[in-house]
Amino acid sequence: MTRWPRGRARRPRRARIPVRKRLLVRLLIASVLIAVCSVAATTWLAIETTTRALKEEQGQALADDMDILARLSGYAATHPDWRDVRATVRALSAQTGRRIALTTTDRTPLADSAPPGTSLPPRAAATVDPLHTDTYSERGAQRTGIDPRAVGPYRLTAGERATLDGLARVRQRCLDRYGLPTTVTRVPSGRPVVTEDTGAVGAGLDATDCADGRLNTPTATEEKALRALQEQAGGCLTRLGLDAGTPLYLVVDVTEGLVPAIAAKFSSARDARALHTAQACVDSARRAQLDPYVAPAAELFLGGGAGDAPPRFDMSPANKAKVAGAAGLVLAVTVAVTAVVATRLVRPLRALTEAAQQPPEAHARVPVTTRDETGILAEAFNDLAERRERLEAQRKALVSDIAHELRSPLTNIRGWLEVTRDGLVDPDPGLLSALHEEALVLQRVIDDLRDLADADAGTLRLHPEPVAADELIAQVAAAHRVAADTAGVTLRTRADGTPWLDADPVRLRQALGNLVTNAVRHTPRGGTVTLSAGREGDRVVLEVADTGTGIAAEDLPHVFERFWRAEKSRSRRTGGSGLGLSIVRHLVAAHGGTAGARSTPGRGSAFTLRLPAGTAPGDP
Repeated sequence: MTRWPRGRARRPRRARIPVRKRLLVRLLIASVLIAVCSVAATTWLAIETTTRALKEEQGQALADDMDILARLSGYAATHPDWRDVRATVRALSAQTGRRIALTTTDRTPLADSAPPGTSLPPRAAATVDPLHTDTYSERGAQRTGIDPRAVGPYRLTAGERATLDGLARVRQRCLDRYGLPTTVTRVPSGRPVVTEDTGAVGAGLDATDCADGRLNTPTATEEKALRALQEQAGGCLTRLGLDAGTPLYLVVDVTEGLVPAIAAKFSSARDARALHTAQACVDSARRAQLDPYVAPAAELFLGGGAGDAPPRFDMSPANKAKVAGAAGLVLAVTVAVTAVVATRLVRPLRALTEAAQQPPEAHARVPVTTRDETGILAEAFNDLAERRERLEAQRKALVSDIAHELRSPLTNIRGWLEVTRDGLVDPDPGLLSALHEEALVLQRVIDDLRDLADADAGTLRLHPEPVAADELIAQVAAAHRVAADTAGVTLRTRADGTPWLDADPVRLRQALGNLVTNAVRHTPRGGTVTLSAGREGDRVVLEVADTGTGIAAEDLPHVFERFWRAEKSRSRRTGGSGLGLSIVRHLVAAHGGTAGARSTPGRGSAFTLRLPAGTAPGDP
């Protein structure tokens, strides 16, 4: 068996906790992961939402720009000048919230939604020229580059429109007989176009007898315009080696409107390229033909509402850096706060671990620095350490007291027996009485220890019966009157009526006897010990009061603890072993009652037992 040098306590070896398993590290890792995930998710969501919103705004802005351009191109296609365009510009600006300005190609203002004197944006957004355009928002891209609303001399008269409308209705009725639903669309020149619904039932049926050719025959207005166009395109056609009198015909398209086309036919690919060039001659001549009917080209300037600069929709590097910086700042703050909180949480736990690893004789305490669960745990640990210290002291006192109390009577008995055996003393009645008294001392100590053991094990047996409290205190007083008279103490009883108890009379006499014995022992000669009984509600109150030395206030909470004595120097004969009051508390608790004490130093003490009241014999 290993022996340690005296004065040195063996300290338990501290178990090294891996860094990855430490509470602080795990808490930090968990917090960092949570922060990273939350920041990353928030950042991604913010970027995605912002980007989507910017794209939607950009698409809406582009759609608004295209609508503005289409509206102004339509105005130019249907007006020979820009004289009355201001009202249209103001309406478009109010509708879109954008600044709209029109100028000639040399920056001469034509119309502006901004107040006079407002400078123009540095660059034009587009050129409004109905004869040279590549887009039209309501129709789509234009293959010819000419706004279909620019019809000029091709605009039909009212009579021609009425005639063509009648022909369109005739064709529509004919197609209806074949079960072919149709739609009549009017191109900008006023010519109706009958188109079949391609998704309808019956689409694709042969209905050639409905196409009599009358609806597609050019009117007098269109014939006149085509002849004028042919004359203008003659020089270009001649340079290409074509007959200047090559006839032209009108292609009626819902998207393109009226498109004059050359009627020549070519078989080879080379001839097809020549046809393409010839069609370019016709388109150039058509622009020249339409030029007097449309407004001249103008520059379109667009601004961002009250300001002149167009809005920025892309996320710049600076904005991206701000988002990343904000995310990094949130992460850093989260880590710092988590580290501080985790350190504050772990510090009391480390102190608690250090204190718990101390040897029992060190009686370590933990400083209570918080009022949370950790602080409560530290307080509970300190209470446990205090109780352990107190129990250890009581255990040592018990060992010392029991050894002393057993040693003295055993030594006396052994000594008298040895001298009697050796014939030095005759076994007369006086000697036998002394030996008997010592044996009774041993018996009382053993009985006290047995009663406490039974109470701790829950095997303390009770035999309850109806007991009159006034008779009970009278019996106890009679049993201790001789001892009280010997000590010069007056023993009195006082009863308020006849309260009854359902209790074990033997155990109650034992409890009251312990209290009376203590009271007589601590009451000086000429003092008084009073036993009283009364009833308070559903409780019977038994009290033993004395006029003795009393108990100090700091000692009063400990009087019912086993092995405890206010004066440690007292022996078993003068101060008891400290078991009597502990036995009283256990006996009263076994009866469902409580024991209490109050005292005034120098004036005396009073011990009160509160027990459940019973019924008198014969009562229902």
